[in-house]
Amino acid sequence: MRLFIKVKTRSNKPGVEKLDESNFIVKVKEAPIEGKANEAVIKALAENLNIASWRIKILGGATSSNKVVEIN
Repeated sequence: MRLFIKVKTRSNKPGVEKLDESNFIVKVKEAPIEGKANEAVIKALAENLNIASWRIKILGGATSSNKVVEIN
């Protein structure tokens, strides 16, 4: 399953907002430095979707705020 994620970093209120079946907005507190925001996005998605974080992989947009994520 592929998901399309819009990431908002340095947010005061972190969380996951579902727009439709495959589009999400993920807000994280971390800054996009040294992959910390990507790690936080994976953790937030895993908690929201109730799955293990190792099942989530960023396919595209590792340095962008728009990401393509695959769930195995």
